[in-house]
Amino acid sequence: MTRSKLKTILLAISISLVAFGLIFFPKESLEASKRGLQMWWEVVFPSLLPFFIVSELLIGYGVVKFIGFLLEPFMRPLFKVPGIGGVVWAMGMASGFPAGAKLTTRLRQEKLLTRIEAERLVSFTNSSNPLFIFGAVSVGFFNNANIGILLAISHYLGNFCVGLMMRFYGRNEKEEDVSITKKTYSLKEAFKILHETRMKNQKPIGKMLGDAVTSSIQTLLLIGGFIILFSVFNRLLYIVNITELAAHFLGFVLAIFHFSTELALPLFSGMFEITLGSQLTSQVEDVDLYYKVVITSFILAFSGFSVQAQVASILAQTDIRFQPFFLARVMHGFFSAFFAYLLWKPLYVDMYVFGNDNAVPAAGGMGLSIVYSYWDFILQYGALVTIFSLIICILISIKTDRQTKDKIIKG
Repeated sequence: MTRSKLKTILLAISISLVAFGLIFFPKESLEASKRGLQMWWEVVFPSLLPFFIVSELLIGYGVVKFIGFLLEPFMRPLFKVPGIGGVVWAMGMASGFPAGAKLTTRLRQEKLLTRIEAERLVSFTNSSNPLFIFGAVSVGFFNNANIGILLAISHYLGNFCVGLMMRFYGRNEKEEDVSITKKTYSLKEAFKILHETRMKNQKPIGKMLGDAVTSSIQTLLLIGGFIILFSVFNRLLYIVNITELAAHFLGFVLAIFHFSTELALPLFSGMFEITLGSQLTSQVEDVDLYYKVVITSFILAFSGFSVQAQVASILAQTDIRFQPFFLARVMHGFFSAFFAYLLWKPLYVDMYVFGNDNAVPAAGGMGLSIVYSYWDFILQYGALVTIFSLIICILISIKTDRQTKDKIIKG
């Protein structure tokens, strides 16, 4: 039997089993679907939408090229990607999954990256955002704001190491030349590139903004579908005891590293969906906080099959391959867990346990308070932001359809 036929059979069986699960467990499936919808509705949509819209405008008006030109001497030697990768990296960290994939795809569509450069870039520009790490995980799940610093530093250090490792990826493959090549990286040259890009873009600001809103909401609707799907899928696996069987196997692996086997079930759940995995890890009793933080760090970095499926669907719009991204997520998981293990004493024990448990480092106090305030805002008004944004998208679509029909009639 050929590999292609085997793949067809496996896919058909998998989809059929999920369909049977939905039929035999309708109540549980509905509850899981509602949980995924609530998370998307109240948190994911309102937190990602502003970043998606702004990133579309930054690309359209040449700001990405402007900043990228100035960052070229930094990004090229370190990660073997163009300077525009620095913008994607920053936006990916600020807004979280899967913003890095979205931006990388757009840059590839604009022919500002080669395929190999795009595959390197997407591997280390997708990460959890500070809002999720400090707000949802540290405060919401663990009820311990102090572990936020440790989780965040471990997470982003792991991503940095992935970027350094992936610079060696594809070095033997021939690439097309799409990068900006200038010998002198001056502010004057950067502004010239900015102006040339803006002049090439003939769209008025209203049209640009409308397209940015529509494109961003379409991507977020896609993300919402994956969140709901994997929420249901994860629940079905638990009902039919597949989760428990896999947890037994993971328990043996954890025992090798002297971790409690009680963490196996949260770890397996986290490999599918990071929110559920992080929450279950925080709820495990009679396990030291140190072990729970290391496992949570791995879960956040691996990002779960749900997020990976979102990224795969976004990358499918171009010729960017998914396999390097998946490999990078595995590396990121181990790097982050290792840094959480290594930095546990200096960033948590020494800083908080022997001092004031409620203390927040002076260097990050104001920044963390802003993050927590923004998280509270999202929890209170996120659903309203989602409704308002969807109404705007519908109105823009109606207006666009009318303009298209008028042009056809006049033509």
